[in-house]
Amino acid sequence: MFRYLIRKTFYGLLVMGGVVVLVFLLFQGFGDPSRLVIGQRADAATQENIRKELYLDQPRWKQFVYYLNDVSPLSIYTKEAIGQKRIHGLSIGGETRFVLKLPYLRRSYQSKKEVWSVLMEALPGTLLLAAAAMAIAVFFGILLGVLAAVKKGSWLDSSSIFASIVGISAPSFFMGIVIAYVFGFLLSQYTGLHMAGSWFDLDEQTGRKTLTMSRLILPAVTLGIRPLAIITQLTRSAMLDTLQQDFIRTAYAKGLSVRKVVWKHAMRNALNPVVTAVTGWFAELLAGAFFVEYIFGWRGIGKITVDALEKLDFPVVMGSVLVSSAFFILINILADLLYGWIDPRVRLS
Repeated sequence: MFRYLIRKTFYGLLVMGGVVVLVFLLFQGFGDPSRLVIGQRADAATQENIRKELYLDQPRWKQFVYYLNDVSPLSIYTKEAIGQKRIHGLSIGGETRFVLKLPYLRRSYQSKKEVWSVLMEALPGTLLLAAAAMAIAVFFGILLGVLAAVKKGSWLDSSSIFASIVGISAPSFFMGIVIAYVFGFLLSQYTGLHMAGSWFDLDEQTGRKTLTMSRLILPAVTLGIRPLAIITQLTRSAMLDTLQQDFIRTAYAKGLSVRKVVWKHAMRNALNPVVTAVTGWFAELLAGAFFVEYIFGWRGIGKITVDALEKLDFPVVMGSVLVSSAFFILINILADLLYGWIDPRVRLS
């Protein structure tokens, strides 16, 4: 298992390297960053200094080397560069030093803050939203899928299939607008929910943050609809196949109750495709909650990225893509470890 984990990690690093190359080619040097940083009325000398700071006066291949050095955890910097970029980490050497650090994603054109800090401030909101959406999807998806399989051919089975088809067919951005309008506007006086708002209220005088978890309900439900529908169908299909196996008939022959056979024996053996859906969709939610966050005004990486795109703040966009990709790769590696824990046959193979 350890060798398998090392191999998967190596493949993940290769994928991450490809993402870095793609992000650099798409965004680095797009437009004139010196004007985006200091506006349209800057003098030529100031623009030239900005271009030098961003390495835009260097050949394209050198720009890529500098960018790779910035985003790599193990980098080489001069003492002066470490001070200018305010890089924190372990460093060894003299004037030129080897540095072990978090990825340096450069600075926002608009706020002048470090991109890493901007994204880490928004990351808890995205993690909270994705976790809540996936919790809703897993709980109701597995429950409905198991009930539909056990009650095959009944109205419960037909209703769950119809609802899952509707859920899969409805795009999140469309459902977000409908749910926000109906439950956050038309029925707001009955539901107590609002169309927009983040997971905290900020007191401008004291700077204290107050949690407002009621605002999580609408975006979490919106984001959880599609994975819920897919998990329902996968659970139903896997359960129908598992309930036909010989060991299930043996369990019934031993006199075990229906509840024990279904929930303890059948469901555990039917969970592999569900785990695939859960882990894949959780990574998808982390990376793809952009429009839902934007519609509901939820402060997360998605909203930060959309706002940055509107303002052509490309360092924030580039950093957002890299962080989302890293989470996607990490969650897929964790999924492989979960397979081995759930199904011993995977560990043996």
